[in-house]
Amino acid sequence: MKAGPSQEDIRRHNLGTLLRFVHLRGPASRATLAESLGLNRSTIMALTADLTAAGLVREELPRKPGRRAGRPSLVVRPESTRVYVLAFDVGVDRLVVARVGLGGVVLDRREAARSRGSDPGELLGTLVAGARSIVRKAERDAVCVGAALGFPGTVRREDHAIMFGPNLDVGELRLGEALSRRLGLGIPVSVCNDANLGALAEHERGSGVGCDDLIYLHGDVGVGGGIIARGRLLGGAEGFGGEVGHMVINPGGRPCACGSQGCLEAEVGERTLLAHADREEAPGQTGRDAVRAVVDAADRGDIVAREALHRVGTWLGLGVANLVNVFNPGLVIFGGTLRDIYLGAAAQIRSVLATSALAAPREKVRLRTAALGDDTTLVGAAEFAFAEVLADPVQVLARLRAPEDSPV
Repeated sequence: MKAGPSQEDIRRHNLGTLLRFVHLRGPASRATLAESLGLNRSTIMALTADLTAAGLVREELPRKPGRRAGRPSLVVRPESTRVYVLAFDVGVDRLVVARVGLGGVVLDRREAARSRGSDPGELLGTLVAGARSIVRKAERDAVCVGAALGFPGTVRREDHAIMFGPNLDVGELRLGEALSRRLGLGIPVSVCNDANLGALAEHERGSGVGCDDLIYLHGDVGVGGGIIARGRLLGGAEGFGGEVGHMVINPGGRPCACGSQGCLEAEVGERTLLAHADREEAPGQTGRDAVRAVVDAADRGDIVAREALHRVGTWLGLGVANLVNVFNPGLVIFGGTLRDIYLGAAAQIRSVLATSALAAPREKVRLRTAALGDDTTLVGAAEFAFAEVLADPVQVLARLRAPEDSPV
């Protein structure tokens, strides 16, 4: 028989639960924490004392006086400037590095354009330079508790190796290992698929808050997906789950970069939309700005742009219908360039969904755009990087503070 949890296990769990609450929901009074977490006030007081001693939270009087008589309940706030993670977003056309404090506060960030023909060495150099710049500006007693990178490609969960990436000859690129070694912070840099991180971000802080069964669809040059089921990200046997962009929806259709034909990515991606809109050869017409230009033109009455959105919307609607039939999500969220495509073709997407999905699973599904906008992947990377310290706050922080931090 499996032994029950020890008192130390319960304490560790409660510490993580309390820290996660103020990390995601913001400052909360002891009274609110006791009510929300189902713990008595003496337990809350002991937990906050431990977290305060570790430098993870601080307690202070409420900034606005309450209406109740008597001594006000102290407010617990995350130590955003003292405990942070590094978040990296490797997009097709841009690179973003951010220092994100506990509580989800973006303390500093650097952004650079990325050439679609850039090599891994150039990519690594830009990321390292950006990270070093923002780490130098952190407070002297600040601690980096994690780092994560979102990448638009196939990432193996076991060793975070990038197996495939658009416009990048990766082989089995271990970008996280190289970053960790160059930065010298003594922490690993996790690498994850960008759409999976987008799903995590929207579930924790965006349009999917409160919904434990959702699908996030992310568009860039290609199309990726992240699936949250019962509150957990589905990764599959090796972490390759969620590659919905390579679901074949039009056998014999447009060729896809994966070698197949008629994949969702091939029928609704950036290049296809621009080709349908006769903008494929237009100078400077690539990326999110190019997609938004087509949507704007359609809004102004451009017939070719409208037809392009209608065609892409038809295939996107069919892809969504298939996903609704298979996973029965409560919510489908469109991010990246798909956010703009959805806004321009919502009626067509909903029409195809209504005729192609089974009545029962489509009855209550909601379609939404990403609330976090272009920072969805970045926010997801930060949340992934915070996961370990939120699971075991005091022990993780003690382990990280034991050795002297190496300068960067």
